[in-house]
Amino acid sequence: MSIADNLKIVQDKIAAAAKRAGREPSSVRLIVVTKTVDTDRIREAVDAGSAILGENRVQEAKEKIEKLGNIASWHLIGHLQSNKAKYAVKLFDLIHSVDNLDLAKEIDKQAAKIAKVQNVLIEVSIAGEAAKAGVAIDEAVTLVREAAKLKNISIKGLMTVPPLLDEPEKVRPYFQKLREMTAGIAKENIPGVTMEELSMGMSGDFEVAIEEGATMVRVGTAIFGRRS
Repeated sequence: MSIADNLKIVQDKIAAAAKRAGREPSSVRLIVVTKTVDTDRIREAVDAGSAILGENRVQEAKEKIEKLGNIASWHLIGHLQSNKAKYAVKLFDLIHSVDNLDLAKEIDKQAAKIAKVQNVLIEVSIAGEAAKAGVAIDEAVTLVREAAKLKNISIKGLMTVPPLLDEPEKVRPYFQKLREMTAGIAKENIPGVTMEELSMGMSGDFEVAIEEGATMVRVGTAIFGRRS
């Protein structure tokens, strides 16, 4: 099947999952993950209706954006090193992966240089896996409070990458936990923090993520096929 066909299937599944949860399909945005995907296929996805593209690496994104331009909104969904922050603030509308205060400070510093307020999400290690990025659950609220004091950062919500499990239902508790965290932080009414976004769910589990409150799902394989 074509990229357009796959995209339509994913969009239909998003709409159905939203309706099951009593939500409007428009409350969920699809981040089309373009990691390792060539620019011709990315353009094909955009022509088929992809509005947001998600990249994992700054350098790879930079090369693609230089070639394609702003054909869609670009999001950074992968780990960001502090020394790449100066490029990230120029390239991305939203950075999903802020997981420590030093990184937040560097993003703030680089965004100030170009008179930009950078929208970010705080990445939470919801299962406490050592191999994965993300702030620990018990440190997340403190990070939100401290990062919110920075003038050139705007915290929009939380993101997580749950454990890779063989059944979507097994991942549901992790999505529930992140949703509860989001609600808890929102109740604190921290100045400059909106908590309107919940970025969770990928090709294998995005429907469950939507049922548990995801406002953004990050899907690549189901659209482009398995990466080599």
